[in-house]
Amino acid sequence: MELFTYTPIELLLLTTVSVLFIVQFIYYWKIYSRIHSHNVATEKGKINFSQELPPLSVILYAHNEAENLQKNLKCILEQDYPTFEVIVINDASTDETETVLERLEKEYKHLYHSFTPNTARYISHKKLALTLGIKASKYEWLVFTEANCIPSSDQWLRLIARNYTPNTQIVLGYSNYAHAKGWFHKKITFDTLMQSMRYLGFALSGNPYMGIGRNLSYRKELFFNEKGYSSHLNLQRGEDDLFINQFANKENTRIETSSNAIVRIQPIEHKKEWKEEKISYMTTSHYYQGMQRYINGLETTSRLLFHACCISGFVVGIVNRHWVIFSLFLLLWALRYTMQAIIINRTAKDMNEGQTFYFTLPAFDLLQPIQTAKLKLARAFRNKEDFMRK
Repeated sequence: MELFTYTPIELLLLTTVSVLFIVQFIYYWKIYSRIHSHNVATEKGKINFSQELPPLSVILYAHNEAENLQKNLKCILEQDYPTFEVIVINDASTDETETVLERLEKEYKHLYHSFTPNTARYISHKKLALTLGIKASKYEWLVFTEANCIPSSDQWLRLIARNYTPNTQIVLGYSNYAHAKGWFHKKITFDTLMQSMRYLGFALSGNPYMGIGRNLSYRKELFFNEKGYSSHLNLQRGEDDLFINQFANKENTRIETSSNAIVRIQPIEHKKEWKEEKISYMTTSHYYQGMQRYINGLETTSRLLFHACCISGFVVGIVNRHWVIFSLFLLLWALRYTMQAIIINRTAKDMNEGQTFYFTLPAFDLLQPIQTAKLKLARAFRNKEDFMRK
């Protein structure tokens, strides 16, 4: 019977890790599994889609994006869609961006471009550029992406547009990095996958709280009725996540998760670019309305504490030669790993990520919240002015 006799510290650790396991279980099955569930429902015909294909305007911001525009813009211009225009706003580029756009305009009559005024100050140039593009657009439905992004198929716009029901004002899409080799690229693909499973999972559960401008659509009417980006014009970022956070709700938001509607981001060459982007989103997240920011923080905290308790339980079990307690902690860890592996990898398969996360999952699962904590610390030591438009 000594095998089933526990010390106070063992009982405390076992109780704590059990509670944390339940918390993680709820997150994975109620939020992170939503993309796969939505895809299954779509395949079974349980999701109602619009049969209309209204004309739409695709809007891009470009600052020194000549190379990306040369590589990616044709895939947008050649979408299989009846009526659409593509508007690119050139923000004082010093490379060949203007030349590339002028050349492509001669080939594609539905491509237009303009520029931001050099005199603009104390306002985000990206938000100004997008606002100019929206004002110049001819159509009610707007689709946004980035110059360094490429649609995964020529059906991208059709799949986004099938969500344009009478009650819809916002459509959120999935994006992730293009397939590339190396540990860093695998890590950022996993990080982006988890981020997408989180914010799209919340949206699919009826609680949208953000969007990403690489694959995003909304009505022009919504933009002007809500005065665009006026509440955060001085912030460098927030044109996507903050705008959606303010105006998205269960009734007006739909989510497109088809693998043919994915937008792929060009692989990042320098880690600093990825870190700066993550820090920028962390900055705007402080302005989010609602409880999702804190709910997300609870998931990250519970994940770290779960790992810490499991490691502590392993150590206590080994030191005390209490193999039952060791086995109980190992069982809870294995159950959580199995749950993770199933949900994450079937979502990765649905979204054609081209890789699986089995052997790397334990490492990434632990490293991701640690990396987030490091970036938050780095942000804390930055001046507030670094994230404001001067």
